[in-house]
Amino acid sequence: MKKLVLTLTFFAMVLGVQAQSKSIAALKEKYKGNEDFFQMELGGNFMNFAEGFKIDLDDKDMATVAKSVEKLNFLTLPENSATKGEFMALQKGLQRENYDLLMEAAEGKSGFMIYSKGNRTISDLVILVGDDKDGGMMVVELKGTFTQEMVNKAKSQLN
Repeated sequence: MKKLVLTLTFFAMVLGVQAQSKSIAALKEKYKGNEDFFQMELGGNFMNFAEGFKIDLDDKDMATVAKSVEKLNFLTLPENSATKGEFMALQKGLQRENYDLLMEAAEGKSGFMIYSKGNRTISDLVILVGDDKDGGMMVVELKGTFTQEMVNKAKSQLN
């Protein structure tokens, strides 16, 4: 009986680590049958994947961030008038799930936001990119272990 309880506890912990944002999961579920919806999920050590394709990450700080990625989830939503509403709903959903807004930038009718979950050590980063002009939206979810310093250095590369 003890072995069963320990096994189930371990299994629950593993599933908890692999879980994604409920808001993003709902968005994937809503659009998965749409032919204009795109999703790509990469697991394992992302840096090994990048090295396999000879992707050059010259900057040491960006390479450190890439090595910390355990899972990458990339989504693009179909371009239509409802995308802006989905963008707003996803923002609210992330806030309800205790994600913090790290950075926000806009140019004209386009912009992006970076949300994080965790304090000193961040476990999830979610990047939302919206374009009102074309009606498109991209979501990038990064799972891993990121320090605040690492994220700040990576953010400075965006400026």
